[in-house]
Amino acid sequence: MITAFRMALRSIGSNKLRAALTMLGIIIGVMALVVLVSLVNSATTSVTDAVSSLGANLMTVTIEDDKGYPLTLELLDEWEEEERFIGSIAPYASASATAKYEGNNDSLTLYGTTPDYYEIEGLNLSMGRFLKQTDVDNHSRICVINETAAEELIGFTDCVGKEISIDGMKFMVVGVLEDSDSSLTASFSSGTLVAYIPYTMLPRLSDTATTTVTTFSVSAAEESNMEQVETLLTFRLLERFEEDEDAYTISTVDALEDTMGSITSILSILLGGIAAISLVVGGIGIMNIMLVTVTERTREIGIRKAIGASRGTILRQFLIEAIVLCMMGCAIGIFLSWTILRVVSVITSSLEMSFRLQSDVVWIAVAFCFLIGLIFGLYPANKAAKMKPIDALHYNG
Repeated sequence: MITAFRMALRSIGSNKLRAALTMLGIIIGVMALVVLVSLVNSATTSVTDAVSSLGANLMTVTIEDDKGYPLTLELLDEWEEEERFIGSIAPYASASATAKYEGNNDSLTLYGTTPDYYEIEGLNLSMGRFLKQTDVDNHSRICVINETAAEELIGFTDCVGKEISIDGMKFMVVGVLEDSDSSLTASFSSGTLVAYIPYTMLPRLSDTATTTVTTFSVSAAEESNMEQVETLLTFRLLERFEEDEDAYTISTVDALEDTMGSITSILSILLGGIAAISLVVGGIGIMNIMLVTVTERTREIGIRKAIGASRGTILRQFLIEAIVLCMMGCAIGIFLSWTILRVVSVITSSLEMSFRLQSDVVWIAVAFCFLIGLIFGLYPANKAAKMKPIDALHYNG
């Protein structure tokens, strides 16, 4: 076996240019497989971690059909007080509006909600305060805006106490929220103008908004988990909506992560399949060159058989040569893949995303290359092994 390996290296080294061109297909195939799948997996890991940090203790419920029994603020308050599994509940609704301040005007996304929304969504104040329960009870004309809205509309962030007009109605700014990705809502609304007002005020600004609750966020209490909260809410909602499971939708971060994982798996398989085709094409190239090599070394084969080399020895020699050629291309492809991923990581360092070589993908590439060398090297090796010594010695090609 060692002798056959040395002979394979000697044969490859005797024609370096042809060997390099033969390995090119394998190198490209390995790079396509390792780089593409590693990029997808690394990006997915980064995004999944970001999503998990945004709302690991967050659940959103959307009412599709209230069956004539709409949810109210009072009912949600009862659930929050009575159920020990529930930490906080905050209804919210959104609408588009036009905001004005002196000579400036711009469109913004308006959220009507309650005080608990601040803690549930993990928002952060830059200055001022968030909504209070008295604001909701008294239909107060106050608002909390994000830093983008403060800068674009008012011109500066230190604007607590200023009055802005939202769809023609005056609202006093009582707080300014930081523009950060620390919450799920903040990440989706990054770069846009956002304002939060008491839930009871939104119907006065939007024809589509109502005082009933159609969407609300829920967090779990410290001594409970989201599974317990989901079980409890499912029971409550089914009881209220006549056992109709289609009347509502419960969304969690775990469900979002599962969906992302499924999409990523399908994408990885598709990309891996495309890369595998490249490897097969490279394998065909190796078989072609090995057939040429067998033809060129016909007299050598005849001499070796004449002095006692068995059919198995000849078969093993050429098969190992094909496998070595394939594995050398695989090694070069993996090294170049590592280099590319390092470069991409440096370029995207500002995005806080890390792209690294996936060990499982590397082993898949190694195993696949070995199989390609074995499969596509078997026919040329078998052809060489089946030659008759007398015919091989008389070959003058």
